[in-house]
Amino acid sequence: MEFTPNFNPLGNIWLSALVAFLPILCFFLCLVVFKTKGYVAGFLTVVAAILVAVFAYKMPVNAAFASIIVGFTTGIWPIAWIIIAAIFLYKLSIKSGQFEVIKQSIMTITPDHRIQVIIIGFCFGAFLEGAIGFGGPVAITAALLVGLGLRPLQAAGYCMIANTAPVAFGAIGVPILAMAGALGLDPHPISQMVGRILPPLSFCVPFFIIFLMDGMKGIRETFPIVFVAAASFAIAQFFSSNFLGAELPDIISAVVSLVCTTAAVKAFKIKNIVRFDGKTDFSDVKTLSLGEVVYAWSPFILLIIFIVVWTQPWFKSLFGTDAALAFTNLKLSFASLGDLAVIKPSLVEGGKAGTQALSVGIPLINTPGTAILFAAIASIYILKVKVDDAKVCFNDTLREMAFPILTIGLVVGFAKITDYSGASGTLGIALSQTGGAFTFFSPIIGWIGVFLTGSDTSANLLFGSLQQVTAHQLGFADSLFLAANSAGGVVGKMISPQSIAVACAAVGLVGRESELFKYTIKYSIAMIILIGLWVSFIAYFMPYIIPATKVL
Repeated sequence: MEFTPNFNPLGNIWLSALVAFLPILCFFLCLVVFKTKGYVAGFLTVVAAILVAVFAYKMPVNAAFASIIVGFTTGIWPIAWIIIAAIFLYKLSIKSGQFEVIKQSIMTITPDHRIQVIIIGFCFGAFLEGAIGFGGPVAITAALLVGLGLRPLQAAGYCMIANTAPVAFGAIGVPILAMAGALGLDPHPISQMVGRILPPLSFCVPFFIIFLMDGMKGIRETFPIVFVAAASFAIAQFFSSNFLGAELPDIISAVVSLVCTTAAVKAFKIKNIVRFDGKTDFSDVKTLSLGEVVYAWSPFILLIIFIVVWTQPWFKSLFGTDAALAFTNLKLSFASLGDLAVIKPSLVEGGKAGTQALSVGIPLINTPGTAILFAAIASIYILKVKVDDAKVCFNDTLREMAFPILTIGLVVGFAKITDYSGASGTLGIALSQTGGAFTFFSPIIGWIGVFLTGSDTSANLLFGSLQQVTAHQLGFADSLFLAANSAGGVVGKMISPQSIAVACAAVGLVGRESELFKYTIKYSIAMIILIGLWVSFIAYFMPYIIPATKVL
């Protein structure tokens, strides 16, 4: 059975958009007004999305529930699986006693919590975003910062804000490469344009985090160090995205900023050390040998090594259709329900329609979560953790992740039914009707897309064709609006239900998702307005920096 969504089911695009917005409004109200737990908000939002899909968009009931199951399964694998493996790795580090050495190694750089957030949340988080994505960077860095003495809500909030800088390039450039591939375009001009939109935001993010932590006093006291961190990251992001392409900006920017920031800490001594755990005596901080530091950090070094291996073409080829390990790629389909599929018409007139089977792949090995698990298993032996202790760590992780897994599954289920029913397309089409003001609304479409899907890649694939055609209608190069979609999505990440659930799971705030959402929503709205204004300024006052798009 096939279902073809109607993007304007009520005959008026703005009225249809209002109805499509109702599940999103439900989620906002649940978290901000009623302050429900994340899984309760997720469940009520899914119910609202089903009602909208079935009664407004005329989606068959079995297709609606199949969409939820596809989304829920995707939420568990690979998304929740990545977080489970990452938290397990973190717990092994604590159980082995080596996390104390990690803390000492960071303390020898600086005991100041403000700079630690920049080093771990901003620099190291960007590196992880460039390697794995899928919420893993926030989970790992937030957990590390909690271990260093920050309060859980602080750690989660700061890391989600810090994660805005690298999201547009994602794991090895996938958000841009996937969008360009789907549209048949050369990804390099899009990468260049993203690299001309984002650096001002990337430069401001570290200062904004310090301001949130300690106000203008904090900025004055840490200015030379934070300036070096921000400027080195933004400059490296600009040059790598403009001259090397979309694959490496996150990793290059992160490494350059990390090295420069560490050097700046040594060159500019902070007189007033700020801690949020009341610690004032640092006499217990000892100098560590290089071997001690490498040994303590070995779980995270192994994580990077395994992730790099998992991203290599030769490794991925092992899981091809007829390859040796193809049997590890499972698939959940709905043959018993009549091979359900969604015929996805183009969001724009004259575009190509596509068919989306209501099924989901479950790659047991060829997924980042399994790479992290292999790193954890190797760490058990390297750190000499007893097998029984490792089992306890894993069982504790599963127990603590029970409600977060439920929450993540529900919010991804909501994302899938919103996509498959046509409701997300309705919202994008409505905003594309704004004429010359679309230069402001273009990144907002990406922002909505990432809020709905939790992924910049998914948002780019969802709205790429819409952005492209609207650019042609308004006389702009494709690259401007395509880049704006990706750039706008970065600040949607900090309010995405999926991201909120992941961050809360990582720092032990399960059931308090409303607090984190309320903390980040105001900053996300402010940032997307600024990005919209910046894209409009570029469009009308600096069109000469917009690269021409190349068709492959």
